[in-house]
Amino acid sequence: MEKARPAYHYLLALAAAIIYRFPGKKIKVIAITGTKGKTSTAEILNAILEEAGYKTALAGTLRFKVGDESKNNMSKMTLPGRFFVQKFLRQAVTAKCDYVILEVTSQAAVQYRHKFIPFNALIFTNLAPEHIESHGSYENYLQAKLSIAEAVGNSKKPNRVIVSNADDKEGLKFLDYPVDIKLTYSLKDVEPYSIAKEGFTYTWHGQTVLSPLSGIFNLANILAASTFAESQNVSNEVIKRAIEKFSGIRGRVEKINEGQNFTVIVDYAHTPDSLQKLYEVFQTSRIIGVLGNTGGGRDKWKRKEMANIAEKYCSHVILTDEDPYDDDPSEIVEDMKKEITETACEIIMDRREAMAHAFSLAKEGDAVLITGKGTDPYIMTKNNTKIPWSDANVAREELQKILK
Repeated sequence: MEKARPAYHYLLALAAAIIYRFPGKKIKVIAITGTKGKTSTAEILNAILEEAGYKTALAGTLRFKVGDESKNNMSKMTLPGRFFVQKFLRQAVTAKCDYVILEVTSQAAVQYRHKFIPFNALIFTNLAPEHIESHGSYENYLQAKLSIAEAVGNSKKPNRVIVSNADDKEGLKFLDYPVDIKLTYSLKDVEPYSIAKEGFTYTWHGQTVLSPLSGIFNLANILAASTFAESQNVSNEVIKRAIEKFSGIRGRVEKINEGQNFTVIVDYAHTPDSLQKLYEVFQTSRIIGVLGNTGGGRDKWKRKEMANIAEKYCSHVILTDEDPYDDDPSEIVEDMKKEITETACEIIMDRREAMAHAFSLAKEGDAVLITGKGTDPYIMTKNNTKIPWSDANVAREELQKILK
């Protein structure tokens, strides 16, 4: 049974909208939701719209951007509180942006952070079990996501659009709302396509497009963004040009290269499905996995599944600290280690030492995959204590030590 939502969330959302004079009415607002791919889809869509000559604003896990001004998101929240959102929309209106792109999470929806924002569109990427313990059930999690589609259906904006992933088992449910344009995307739409570690090619309206991104999941993200852009009358030539220019996103299959003869990747993969998809990209290499799991009562069921996936794909597993919050960090990794019985597995709680050890084990052609944090700016420990952190920066520092 879904938990009752405190009324103050709704009242705060209303107060914020009044204070900032309902800015969402004066600009095109696109919501992006899904378990995975929100940030990548948002950044890809932003690149396409900018290539088409539009001025954009973007708020998501990675950064907050208005026009040419951009700053990293240091809040550990994809979409911060109601007052932040309405102020951000007002800044975008003042800057005369054409579009605002918002990543909207299920938690944001439950807390009404999306209320009093008249949406023009929603892009749905996918749904997999996540935040189940906080929502109470998978069905509640799904309903929280669907409430965002409902908000688009209730919007008074003209030409409202919902773009949904037809390859996802929940995809069609997002099209059950009264909007003007309903679109789907599927990997079948871009056959033939070819996926490699160094990038992929696919077919878009008869044109061959070459992307430097990695993984079939990024092809799906590109399709989501491209399908929406097409609904805004962005030409196929502009879409192709933007995709071929787009070189990647920090913390999302981010390649760390300091001249070493093995691959180092930093990625946010923090669900079983996303971890498996990342490992599949590099399965022709010998994989050394550096991973852990999040504490704070967050989806303990994932520990076993992610450990099993690491054992299946990795030649060597190094379990380490991630974001323990108030949980015992050793207990988190011990829960994982007992599932890994046949693959070499070590526990090194210090995340920097874990990376350094992984690099010391790597040989030419290997892939060291560091997962779970991506661009997260902190390691979260007891009493909400934040330890400043960057997987990418630490990886570079440790690689430089080895190469010297």
